[in-house]
Amino acid sequence: MKGYLGEFEELVLLTIATLGQEAYGVAVKEELQKRANRQISIGALHATISRLEDKGFLTSYLGGATAERGGRRKRFFELTPAAVEALAAMKSLRDDLWQSAQIKLGFSK
Repeated sequence: MKGYLGEFEELVLLTIATLGQEAYGVAVKEELQKRANRQISIGALHATISRLEDKGFLTSYLGGATAERGGRRKRFFELTPAAVEALAAMKSLRDDLWQSAQIKLGFSK
C-alpha cells in the first residue's frame, strides 16, 4: 500500500468509485454528505483529493467547458489500480476484524 489510507480518504475513494464518470468535486461532496449524513467542506474535500493524487490513488482530467459554469471546466476524478488495491486491502482488514469481533459485540452471523 502506498501509505496509510485514512477513514475520510477511504470514503472519498469509495464515493468516487460509486459516481464513476460523474465524479467531480461538487458531486463527490454532495454524495458523500448524503450517504455519511455529515457536512463536508469543499476545502477539506479538495485537500483530501490532492493528498490522494499525491499518494497515487487518483488521477484527474478536465471535462469540457459549459455555459452554466461560466465557461469553466469540471475536474473529474478516477481511481488508479493502486487505489483499488488499497480499498480491497482495507475491506479485507475490516471484514476480518468484524468477523473476529462478532462474538464480543453480540452480533450473530
